[in-house]
Amino acid sequence: MGKNKLAVTVEGAIIVALAMALTYIPHSLGISSIEFQYGIIPLIIYAWRRGFSAGVTAGVVWGLLDLILRGMSKGSVINPWQGILEYPVAFGVLGLAGLWAQQIQHHLKNNQQVYWPMLLSGMVAVCAKYLLHFFAGGIVWAAYAPKSLNPWVYSLIINGGSALANIIMVAIVLVLLKQVMGKLVITR
Repeated sequence: MGKNKLAVTVEGAIIVALAMALTYIPHSLGISSIEFQYGIIPLIIYAWRRGFSAGVTAGVVWGLLDLILRGMSKGSVINPWQGILEYPVAFGVLGLAGLWAQQIQHHLKNNQQVYWPMLLSGMVAVCAKYLLHFFAGGIVWAAYAPKSLNPWVYSLIINGGSALANIIMVAIVLVLLKQVMGKLVITR
């Protein structure tokens, strides 16, 4: 394994561990099941740093860990297909932010405005994740929706609310980390 591949793998392992640790911080808004996923932040930054492939890989590993450590123990896995969709696949698509890695790194290196490409890529990644949760909610979790509410509408409310909450979180963190973003994203 080359020096660069080793660095990418080690960074990925650290990011996955950090994302998993952040999962244990209480993150529910108290409004039904709308939740913040704090691990999204380091994973998206890692995707900007190392690209699409590394971001997807780290997301899948985080999803598998979350599936094993929390999903199965909480009874959040009804069948294998739902478990695969809502954990490794849904967490893996966060790596989509890495599709903007070269553009973001270029802007950072040249001291150009980079907030909007970062926000756009973060929004795409978060929306893709919660779109998968939306489909699982409409198909698998339909039996748990209130009787007076269409399961798809219920899934849209819950997963759309979580997506919106996480997009807002990403936007705020981007502002807070503006001064150090170059150090976090640009590799040497």
